[in-house]
Amino acid sequence: MTAGEQDAGEDAVTEDDFAAARRAMVLNQLRPQGVTDGAVLRAMGAVAREEFVPASHRAMAYSDRSLLTDEGAPVMPPAELGVLLTALAPRPGERALVVGAGGAYSAAVLAAIGLEVSRTDDAPPAGRSPFDLVLFEGAVERFPSWVAARLAPGGRVGVALVDRGVARLSVGRATGGVVGFASIADAQVPVNPAFAAAPAFTF
Repeated sequence: MTAGEQDAGEDAVTEDDFAAARRAMVLNQLRPQGVTDGAVLRAMGAVAREEFVPASHRAMAYSDRSLLTDEGAPVMPPAELGVLLTALAPRPGERALVVGAGGAYSAAVLAAIGLEVSRTDDAPPAGRSPFDLVLFEGAVERFPSWVAARLAPGGRVGVALVDRGVARLSVGRATGGVVGFASIADAQVPVNPAFAAAPAFTF
């Protein structure tokens, strides 16, 4: 296939096609994976994911796979995001922070649920805290210590933590200045380079 033919194929995907793919995502990816939170289902069924992925990947916007932005930042698969949000139980009026350069779609979903959403690529944001919910886009090998101090009482953290090479969707809460996590499911989520582990020293 030539570049021109590929572009033509992508251009042929209509808004109706995307809407149908969005409905199929909810029915065939989210619900079978245990995404039961009505607010999460409604938001993910309404937010146009194709508007938040690179133009070259628009046709795959609703596939059950991770994508990368043009800058190489990971974008979580829809099912993994839905599972994590269901476990986090976001509520309208809460303040949320989405961490990761690829988190525009996740932020839009939270905003559609009714949360007040801020974003940061990798560093603690100036002001705008405490947060009721912190969501990481992309898997994390090295969890940043600043998060615990930015959580409101009862605040939750949603993240894919890497444990011995396996990414696991996890929900955490802060206790005594430390975030403790409970794992809920394995995940296929690329590591966010901003939170990759330091290379091990070798001779």
